[in-house]
Amino acid sequence: MDELVKKIAALGLPGILFVIATATSGGSVAAVVTMLSSLGGPLGLLGGLGLLGLVGILGEYIAGFGVENVLKLIYTERSKTESVRFLLKEIKELPITDDLKLKLEHHISPVVVTETDEAPAPRTIEIVDEESVT
Repeated sequence: MDELVKKIAALGLPGILFVIATATSGGSVAAVVTMLSSLGGPLGLLGGLGLLGLVGILGEYIAGFGVENVLKLIYTERSKTESVRFLLKEIKELPITDDLKLKLEHHISPVVVTETDEAPAPRTIEIVDEESVT
């Protein structure tokens, strides 16, 4: 068992994902192959295995550079082409800590924008038709 654990640990995050998928499938090979095939999309099983490898590589870079820094760089790049309000709303919905959300919000918009769900009240304009008195 120790040897198996060492080999899975060497795979890193993809190994953990594979173990979780295997455990949740009840050890069924068909279920694991189906899961990997669905992850692979049009490339099937090989695409799923490639995706696990990509997740491992990304996991290493993110761990080395830091999640906060990677997210800041991503949102900085996205703020060049997307609305800051949209990005702020997206950040609020992310499954991350409130502290990290505040840091990201401050990073892309140093001035905090508070949005209200209410639309501004419509203005009433009165048009008066004046006749000239002579």
